[in-house]
Amino acid sequence: MTEDEDVLIDSNILVYAYDNDEKEKNPIAKNLIAKILSGEMEIYLSTQNLSEFYYNATIKIKQPLKESEAKEIVSGIVTLSNVKIVKINGNTILKAINISSEYNVSYWDALIAAVMKENNIQTIITENEKDFKKIPWLNVFNPFTKNKNNGFGIAKGSKPLEKEDVEHEL
Repeated sequence: MTEDEDVLIDSNILVYAYDNDEKEKNPIAKNLIAKILSGEMEIYLSTQNLSEFYYNATIKIKQPLKESEAKEIVSGIVTLSNVKIVKINGNTILKAINISSEYNVSYWDALIAAVMKENNIQTIITENEKDFKKIPWLNVFNPFTKNKNNGFGIAKGSKPLEKEDVEHEL
C-alpha cells in the first residue's frame, strides 16, 4: 500500500476499534482510526460501511455501544475533511449484482467493490481477505496479519488508545 493510493476502510475495522472484547484486533483498529482522526491518513468510506458500523456496534458486539454513542461516532466521522463518503446508487447496485455473480462473492461485499470501482478506489483495508481477493482489480490489505510490518499495529512500547481517546477526537 502506498501513500498515493485511494483507500477504503471496511466496516469490520471500524467495529473492531470499538469492540473492547477483541483483545488483539481492538488496539490495531484503534491505532488505524487514530491515524485517520489525526489527519495523517485520507480514506474513503461508503454509506454501507457507516450503516454496517452503526448496526454492528449497537447490536452485534458483546458490549454494544449505546445508539447515541454510535450516532455520535458516525456524525464525527462524516465531518472529517480527510474522510470522503462515497454513495451507492442504482447503477452501483446493478454492478454489484454482476460482481457477485462473476466472482462468487456475497452481494454485500460486491456492493462495496462496485462503489470502489465507480470511485477509482484501488485498495481496501479489511479483515476479509478471502472474499475481496477474488476481485482482481482490488488491492486487499489486512492490518491484522501478524507476519507483516504493516504500519498499523501498535509500535513496540507504545500505549494503545483507549475508547475515550478515540471518541474525544471526534
